Amino acid sequence: MTRQAIRQRKTKETDIALTLDIDGNGLVDVETGLPFFDHMLAQLAKHARFDLTVRCEGDLEIDSHHTVEDVGIALGEALREALGSKAGVKRFSSISVPLDEAAVEVILDLSGRPFLLYEVMPPGEKILGDPPFDPQLCEEFWRALVMASGVTLHIIMLRGRNTHHIIEASFKAVARAFNDAAKLVDDVVPSTKGIL
Repeated sequence: MTRQAIRQRKTKETDIALTLDIDGNGLVDVETGLPFFDHMLAQLAKHARFDLTVRCEGDLEIDSHHTVEDVGIALGEALREALGSKAGVKRFSSISVPLDEAAVEVILDLSGRPFLLYEVMPPGEKILGDPPFDPQLCEEFWRALVMASGVTLHIIMLRGRNTHHIIEASFKAVARAFNDAAKLVDDVVPSTKGIL
């Protein structure tokens, strides 16, 4: 069984080409025009062991929001397709991940029911770069990904002072949870309903 997907998404705001292999080796090639966001997507793929390529041209002259949200939609759609019926997946996962003084807990269910609980409150400053990255956009990314993929995702900041550390710990924690929940453990759909 091949758990891969390709997504093309073109709107008046963004033009995205994305490939995803859930059973990859963490190979990453990402260009969105937002260096910090590229770094976070690389962390997500590397620690989930997904092979991921993303090319996004967005209207960054207006704002970064469209790029971040639309990449979340495209990645969520790719995840949904690549997971298929979810027969045999472990389904549930939770983990706490530290990065220096920061620690973030993630709880994930490949449920088929989109829900996001996002309790991450970084200090608020933008992360330097060209252009700078607004950490508030991370919630928009996760919401878009959750709605498009149909997963239940809780991201909870346990502690932290450095915005970069907090955000990076959250991406790594989600990655590790996806890696665990998507593991194939048998050939049965893990639901009494028979579908997810």
